[in-house]
Amino acid sequence: MGCEGSVMGDPDNEYDSTWDDEYEEEQFGMMRVPKQRACTTPRNLQAARDMQNFRHRCRYHSHAYQSNGQVTRQVSNRCQNLLFYQNRIPSRPDDVYIEQFHTYWFGDYTRLERVHSYIQWLFPTQEPGVNNSAHVLRPAEIRHFEEDVTVKKRLLKSYVLMLDFYGIELVSEETGKVQRAVNWKERFENLNRNTHNNLRITRILKCLGLLGFHHYQAPLVHFFLEETLVKGTLPRVKQSVLDYFIFAVLNRSERKELIRFAFRKLMIKMAESHCHGYLCLSDLTLPDSMSNLRASIILGTTVVVFTIFTINLHVNRAP
Repeated sequence: MGCEGSVMGDPDNEYDSTWDDEYEEEQFGMMRVPKQRACTTPRNLQAARDMQNFRHRCRYHSHAYQSNGQVTRQVSNRCQNLLFYQNRIPSRPDDVYIEQFHTYWFGDYTRLERVHSYIQWLFPTQEPGVNNSAHVLRPAEIRHFEEDVTVKKRLLKSYVLMLDFYGIELVSEETGKVQRAVNWKERFENLNRNTHNNLRITRILKCLGLLGFHHYQAPLVHFFLEETLVKGTLPRVKQSVLDYFIFAVLNRSERKELIRFAFRKLMIKMAESHCHGYLCLSDLTLPDSMSNLRASIILGTTVVVFTIFTINLHVNRAP
């Protein structure tokens, strides 16, 4: 099996990963995996590039704000996402104002599942989606979202609405901690049945990072890691968690901890399933110094999902 051989069979490789600081890379010349060595599917390479580009754009806009100072208070007619969240224009093509959406769509699970045009309005990002009537998030809008208290409260309501749709509830507005809702079994069945929601969740995570709720990202991703890797309740969400959700987290230290958590859980599962008596579970820890990640644990049988996840770590560079 070529992929397993190229990744797990060469413990001396050094890999570009979330732990690689770009300045350290320039100073010490960290190695990257040659393209011909990155044996994975186009989908996962695309995911790695997508999330890397997202984090780099966020960093660019953060620096731009610091350089440009205060943003103008005048809202341009081109700022359609901001105008929508100010309740001044309706979404298109649904013709629903944000206050109406929060009032009449909350808990309407059938409509939230079947209608696909609202998600870009509720959670705008700088990437287009399937609704041609929606608008990508403009750089000028981002600062307005962060400074307008009313707009931020409405975005929080949108987040709570979608969490409820997924069978999750927000425990703390301060920390972003989430937990299972009372109706989680029913809603998790819907998540496993309708995998397009994985794309929606990725968009939500990106939007949270862009619009002032980046501290909400890690708690939500950790929740999905628990449900997929530990409790096994969301098998059809697992690959998106490993490919996309983790790498949407902008805080580097939080992203490191999530990766460590996922790494340990995946390796423990491998050991329990295939290597009884062969590997000591207490040894399944990642080193504190992680300027590179070595695939130093060679097991008799390699789980494909772990291989894909490991490769994805290698090609994701932290901003």
